Amino acid sequence: MATVTESDVIVGVHIVEPAVFGDERGCFVETYRREWIPSGREMIQGNRADRQQGCIVGLHYHLHQADYWYVPFGRARVVLHDLRAGSPTDGATQVIDLGARPDGTHDHRGVFIPPGVAHGFAALTDMTITYLVDGYYNAADELGVAFDDPAIGADWGVTDPILSNRDRTNPLRADLEPALRPHHSLRT
Repeated sequence: MATVTESDVIVGVHIVEPAVFGDERGCFVETYRREWIPSGREMIQGNRADRQQGCIVGLHYHLHQADYWYVPFGRARVVLHDLRAGSPTDGATQVIDLGARPDGTHDHRGVFIPPGVAHGFAALTDMTITYLVDGYYNAADELGVAFDDPAIGADWGVTDPILSNRDRTNPLRADLEPALRPHHSLRT
């Protein structure tokens, strides 16, 4: 049975600690169940990304799409930042390390990220991330904010990061166009 806990830093973010079953052959982990996030919609697409150590992806956000992230290989530092106007946690930043621990074990946790919460990750090792989404790709809902914005104050755990052009040029939080600023009332 998984343990699902709502974040005490950002409302609507849920951290899942699934049950892990193992023996001499290895382990079995149920990484996601729809019933774990009652407030969420059905996840309709699964994606995978492989990243080399030192990469930073993000910060990205969506007005309408939620994500569920799981790191089956390697270690990621996940950075979340609440951009939702009207949210009781607007402006809060949370950092969560997922995947392989320094001692060689794996934490198998997943994280549910509601719309309006900016999200990104740093590859602390070579890694794989899988993510489920509750909406198909929509270019108009692929938005970003600067990963190094001092107002966000994220500790990525990476020096001299490898970044995409998109992630190098995202605007500061203070410079987001009002029409592109998420609102808490949209959906948590």
